[in-house]
Amino acid sequence: MLNPVRVLVVDDHPVVHDGVALLVERTRSVTIAGYARSGREAIDLAGQLKPDVVLLDLRLPDMLGSEAVRAIRRRAPGAAVLIFTAHPDHAALQAAREAGAAGMVVKDVTRSDLAEAITRAARGETLPWDPDGAEATAARLARFGLTRREYDVLRRVAMGETNAEIAAATFLSRNTVKTYLQSALQKLGARNRVEAIARASEGGLL
Repeated sequence: MLNPVRVLVVDDHPVVHDGVALLVERTRSVTIAGYARSGREAIDLAGQLKPDVVLLDLRLPDMLGSEAVRAIRRRAPGAAVLIFTAHPDHAALQAAREAGAAGMVVKDVTRSDLAEAITRAARGETLPWDPDGAEATAARLARFGLTRREYDVLRRVAMGETNAEIAAATFLSRNTVKTYLQSALQKLGARNRVEAIARASEGGLL
């Protein structure tokens, strides 16, 4: 008999931990390796436990989901990261995908579908992403009046990158990056980077 897939569940709500445990308790192919309630705890546990799959909430209390995906994959390169979210149209899903997440699972998934998604991810398969995600992101950006480039710069700022790092990654000049950022702040009605990140997060962009 094959060993069950070991899963690290990352979510700051205990009810989610309990729900996942209930979903997989009768599934012989999947077992819970551990729980984490923050991105940093998840990164540490991923390095210690070396799970096969990390079931990661998109919205963490201490960092962006995409930032956590990258760090987890560095600490546990053999683990597949699945985004576990109640918001399948969230604009930040694209960033998580770019960071290396293997796919997305919605939180109202059935037990059998969750087990299937986990086992497929453990086998190295890439799960389908929400086909309407791009349209949903475009709609959110339009609501704030943000362009795609302004959003990309803001997203990188939220991940802790400096203007110089953003310029190098996007092949823009530092002055152009600064211009995009200032424009994004103005459209969000924010006075500084921290305020802009907070408002973008509240609006479902980060």
